Amino acid sequence: MMPATCTPVPWKEHALDSSAELEAFLAAVERQAFRIARHYTGDDDEAVDVVQDAMIRLVRRYAGREPTQWRPLFFGILRNRLHDWSRRERVRRRFLAWWPGHEPEGQGLDQLPGPTAARPDSLAQSGEAMQALEAALRELPPRQREVFLLRSVDGMDVADTAIALGVSDGSVKTHYHRAVQRLRALLGEHWDE
Repeated sequence: MMPATCTPVPWKEHALDSSAELEAFLAAVERQAFRIARHYTGDDDEAVDVVQDAMIRLVRRYAGREPTQWRPLFFGILRNRLHDWSRRERVRRRFLAWWPGHEPEGQGLDQLPGPTAARPDSLAQSGEAMQALEAALRELPPRQREVFLLRSVDGMDVADTAIALGVSDGSVKTHYHRAVQRLRALLGEHWDE
């Protein structure tokens, strides 16, 4: 029997490096993904579940890919998970609407906790602006809303947004421009250049 050696096996070292790199990537996108999911779901717990599911799917299916591909793949998976959540939620609401004695629940962005030291007048103004923004975002077609949120709120560039949504760069630019124009028209006094 041969004695055990301390020489590391090259493929195991690479696997460990890749695993640490994937963990670092997931930690880096966690907050951004949570903000996106919370906006779509309106609920912190639902958002955490969707983000965790997207992360698990990325690890299971794409951990072996180049790290430069993880970001667009992850946000594409997240988008698909959010669409799935939205479809399930619509079905659940339709079903529960017929259930006797059930009151539908809802939590918009305006009901999320804000800064504790805000003045009442600024709080009222920001609350009105947030309600106006939330209503305006609901008025946008889904693709324009997705592009606007990924580009403006989450700071993704055109190329990453295109990959995440599975569209061309030109399509991202067009949808973003149309979204901005529509929001500007809808928000009027609340629009902040």
